[in-house]
Amino acid sequence: MDGLTPLLLACWLLPVNLVAFIMMWSDKRRARKGKRRIPEATLFTAAILGGSIGALAGMYTFRHKTKHKSFVYGMPAILIVQIILALCLILGGPAKP
Repeated sequence: MDGLTPLLLACWLLPVNLVAFIMMWSDKRRARKGKRRIPEATLFTAAILGGSIGALAGMYTFRHKTKHKSFVYGMPAILIVQIILALCLILGGPAKP
């Protein structure tokens, strides 16, 4: 992996995690006010696009979606898959024949 790749990855991951965190805060706020909510699919999409850490942090910071099994198990599962993919990238991926 060249030196530019981690920088590009960080330039993507920092904002997408911030957005996922803010989305959790915003959805919790909307829920309390009885306003239109952010669809669960949108929250999961933000996590899948790299914002799983931000989504998890938002879930537990704002105590939002912590009673939904799909979030309690789904968000950590997404993070685990992302960690495995990142390790494959960092370590050079699977051996080539």
